[in-house]
Amino acid sequence: MIKTEVIIGKLRLKNPVLVASGTFGYGDELIGTVDISKLGGIVTKSLTLKPKIGNPPPRIAETPCGMLNSIGLANIGVDKFINEKLPILKNYDTAIIVNIAAKRVEDYCEIIRRLENAEGVSAYEINISCPNVKEGGLEFGTNPSMTAKIVSETRKLTDKTLIIKLTPNVTRISEFAKICKDEGADAVSLINTIVGMAIDIRTRKPKVATVTGGLSGPAIKPIALAKVFEVFQNVDIPIIGAWCYGG
Repeated sequence: MIKTEVIIGKLRLKNPVLVASGTFGYGDELIGTVDISKLGGIVTKSLTLKPKIGNPPPRIAETPCGMLNSIGLANIGVDKFINEKLPILKNYDTAIIVNIAAKRVEDYCEIIRRLENAEGVSAYEINISCPNVKEGGLEFGTNPSMTAKIVSETRKLTDKTLIIKLTPNVTRISEFAKICKDEGADAVSLINTIVGMAIDIRTRKPKVATVTGGLSGPAIKPIALAKVFEVFQNVDIPIIGAWCYGG
């Protein structure tokens, strides 16, 4: 028989097939449609400390070979996830990797503290494509020092596998992967969506309310492969490849 098991830090996956954050909800929505237990693991939709309603509509637009989304990390919040979703998910034979998003380093840490006390969490994926409100909206994942701080501070709080989801909207993604490794991350996942924009030629207005959004779908797969290759060539760290929809 072919051995499909993959080990990343303390995380043991029976196979390397994961669903990317944002593409599978929290995992329980597709019970009965997909045999969840056949997956190596579920990466949840991004969770924030408090519930978020997300961005105003319109927030999805079709593009050639892809989709532009500006969901704004709409989610139920970490406490509701722990109380309502985890009790269901832990009954399935698959790893539960919780994706975490925040606008402050302190919030990343508080979310992990709460999840550490919950049963059923296998690992964490830290989404650093979020704007840091203390730094004027600059994305954490485009700032080397902030990337280092997030990895370092979250690493102190858990022995579980720590995966950092990197943004492709940088010049050299391998430099950020090296920072993640040096600060104690077990793996990186790449890529998140590409910043994009679409215009309705009839109204002459952007197709999403926030003007720009995240481009995903088949159009970005070649970019994702190039970023994975770059990190593989330069940093000795496990890589989870994704051309995903983001949180």
